[in-house]
Amino acid sequence: MTEVSFAKSFLTALDQRPFKLSAEHVEDPKSYAARGAYTLPKMPKPMAKRKASAIPGQERSLTVVVKSLRNPPLDIKLSSQTPNTSILDVKTAVSKETSIPVDKMKLLHKKKPISDSKVLKDLAGQEEMSVEFSVMVMGGAAAIKSPPAQAEVAQGPSGNEVLETKEFWDDLRGFLLQRIRDEKTAGDLTDTFQAAWKAKS
Repeated sequence: MTEVSFAKSFLTALDQRPFKLSAEHVEDPKSYAARGAYTLPKMPKPMAKRKASAIPGQERSLTVVVKSLRNPPLDIKLSSQTPNTSILDVKTAVSKETSIPVDKMKLLHKKKPISDSKVLKDLAGQEEMSVEFSVMVMGGAAAIKSPPAQAEVAQGPSGNEVLETKEFWDDLRGFLLQRIRDEKTAGDLTDTFQAAWKAKS
């Protein structure tokens, strides 16, 4: 009788303990309680598309636009500028295109003057790919387009006057000697050409 009582109390104690499942235990899906469909709530704002970022280790390039509505009117675009490009470098590039002295030029960003020591990354946002400046020319300096270089015209005699000079025939003799590498043949050819020219004239 005592053994029966002990067995009952032991089984009762086992029933009160939580079940322990093994790591390989798999629940039967058929035993799941039925649940209704769940709809996700709408987002308050649509998700923005992620912009393509620069390749790791590669600096982004910025486009600089310099405009001026006053005299002289300017609209200059400088592409492929690094974020570390200084304002002084921008002014130097504008000066090369317009011939306006750098010290006569003042760049403004959002109507505020910018010091030469600033760099583009201080002014452009993290996602911006271009920076626009307006330029103020001081002291009455004006843009002067450098005139195109003209080819120098050779000075001295021309035409028949050249053929009557001793220098021309000496040059011809030197050219023939350089090509033929035979002094006698070069001299004979020069004399032949000179005699033919004199007979014609």
